Amino acid sequence: MPHIDMTKPASGSRLIQAAGHSVLVGQPPEVLKGLKLSGCEHFDGVLLIDTRERDGSLMNHVEFLLYHFLFNLGGYARGEKLLLIGDIQAIKQAKRLLKITLLGPDPEQFERWGSEPILAKEWLGIAEDAALRSPDQTILTVDDFFTTHTFADDQVQIGDLLIEHTGFDQYRFSDGRESQDLDLGQDTLIRPSYPTQKDYQSAGLSKFSLEVLGGASGFSPNEPCTGLALCHNGDYLLIDAIPFLDEHLLARGISKNQISACFLTHIHDDHCALFPLMQAHRVIDIITTIEIFEMAIEKLALGLGWQDTVIREHFHHIPIDPDHAINHFGLIIKAHHTVHSIPTIGATFTVRDGQQTNQICVVGDNHALKKVQSLHQAGIVRSETLEPLRALYQTRFNLLIADGGAGALHGDPAEFTTSPAERIVFVHIDELPAEFAATFSVASAGKRYNLIDGDLSLYAALIHHYLKIWIGDAGPNRWLRSLVTNAAIKNYNQDDVVLVQGQESKGYVYLILTGYCSVVHHDGHDIKTVATLQAGDLLGEMAALTELGARNASIVALTPVTVCRFSEDAFTALSNDPKLRAQLNKRWQLRPIIKNLTFFKTLNATVKEQISAISELVEYPSGASIILDKDHLYFKVDGALSGDNPLIASSETLGWQPFREAILGEAIAETLVKLLVIRRDDFEMTRRATPQLNYQLRKLTEQQSAEPISWALSI
Repeated sequence: MPHIDMTKPASGSRLIQAAGHSVLVGQPPEVLKGLKLSGCEHFDGVLLIDTRERDGSLMNHVEFLLYHFLFNLGGYARGEKLLLIGDIQAIKQAKRLLKITLLGPDPEQFERWGSEPILAKEWLGIAEDAALRSPDQTILTVDDFFTTHTFADDQVQIGDLLIEHTGFDQYRFSDGRESQDLDLGQDTLIRPSYPTQKDYQSAGLSKFSLEVLGGASGFSPNEPCTGLALCHNGDYLLIDAIPFLDEHLLARGISKNQISACFLTHIHDDHCALFPLMQAHRVIDIITTIEIFEMAIEKLALGLGWQDTVIREHFHHIPIDPDHAINHFGLIIKAHHTVHSIPTIGATFTVRDGQQTNQICVVGDNHALKKVQSLHQAGIVRSETLEPLRALYQTRFNLLIADGGAGALHGDPAEFTTSPAERIVFVHIDELPAEFAATFSVASAGKRYNLIDGDLSLYAALIHHYLKIWIGDAGPNRWLRSLVTNAAIKNYNQDDVVLVQGQESKGYVYLILTGYCSVVHHDGHDIKTVATLQAGDLLGEMAALTELGARNASIVALTPVTVCRFSEDAFTALSNDPKLRAQLNKRWQLRPIIKNLTFFKTLNATVKEQISAISELVEYPSGASIILDKDHLYFKVDGALSGDNPLIASSETLGWQPFREAILGEAIAETLVKLLVIRRDDFEMTRRATPQLNYQLRKLTEQQSAEPISWALSI
């Protein structure tokens, strides 16, 4: 029988059991659910790996592991501490992150953010009431929860267990009798450990509806954490960003391109996984209070190890407070404070349809009302917080999403039995007690609550919106109106074939309105997915523009999709405008070039189209002199260059460089040379408006730099 046992509770993680210890190496999102499903949920240590982010997920989620160790495994009752192992910088940042997520902000932070002193006092009082204490009633700090072990000369000795750091994400575990190596870099895909149930049919767009991405807690092994997607006039607003957000949007057939905003209730791990939104094709609005936004930015900065100024570039904050409702493009959002361990809000979302008012209330994470009232009596919670919360229990909402998680920090379903709301749905709970099973229901992934149905006007507006983005200012409005007027809406199930490789075009061009499609190529022997397209992307347009006739790839619905089908004749007529025709042909020629450049390989098709729109392909004959200046970014596509600077011959990128030293001077074309050229101002404008481009360029710079990057977090 081996002395060292290794199990895989989730992708990107291993549980090592040796020398009397159980150490969890790597902490991807919801790894605790994987531990529960594997039947190996006991551990006494966590090892922070080198990788901060992989496959769209951060890799240092310790929050719920600490909860589990302290309460479910009895560490707090026994006075035990969790082993925290890793690089000293990673450990400092993990502790600082846990401090803000577990204990909340300190008085200095509230003062720096300009919080109302009376509100800050309330939050500090609530946090103090919820804080863990030692036997002598001293409030415990984050340091009190851990025994820290930092690598010295790439080694850590814990009793008889020796852990060696042998390479990037590589470790050797020895107990004096045997050793075992681990390379976590082999786990390239990070996915949920539980199965995700995917929709097969498109639900269609609505004027006002709520879709459940997940409704459980961070401890429920078989269900995603609580996250909602509110559809308003065909556009989606997230209510919190749950772990594995991309996976759960994919399961519901919602493209990330359809997300315009996120209402953020608080920053606990099961609600605040904003990292995927840093890789959207447009800057996402974050609607929340200044305190919660600042906490979320700090959490992301600590998770990535980047300065908060860089994190802020990827989002747009829309401040909200309970005293002032906001009108978000016709959606009225009225926030309220809740009583939770850290600053938390909920909101009522209102849409008026003619003379009718429709309301969805999302309470947010909240103590049971009885507990809130006792804190009010103790002078901790203000009447300004209690009374709006109490009113939620007495208002006739069309839909009320309530916290039913019970326990010390969550709500009690019994308190809603007299609520006049038309429908009450609970989150943070796996199963309702029997006495409530015929009264309430539980939110679970895939449920949809439709308040106002959609109509064709939603699709017409969406078609015009996407075409204007795709075509840009070159598109004549009259032809755009003609296309929209004569378009047909088609729905496809998941796995349906939309276009078939090799078939004639049949006279149609398609625009994806919802969901994702795969571009699949068959070479006679093997099938290969060559791209993924999503809402806003066109299908088959180049067969029409270039008169190729036959499709060069198949298009398969990766999720339920809704597409708009145009007449090929009308689309071709639109493109006959000389200015637009030249722009579209240029982009068609540049697509394969941009796709193969290291700078842009990881970007989605929507962003690559944006890059092609600002790029030019320039040819230089052999012997030509090329001045590489600081106002342009040059990509070497083909041919050989020489120059006084040796980097001119070896670098793929020349001229001005984002985040790096410029490579300037005179270059000589040794052969026929092709350069992709982008004006610096155009590139920077696109980068600032495109979070995915901004993030991926910074990540690439970090990976290729021998020195610490300038935006690295110093703590």
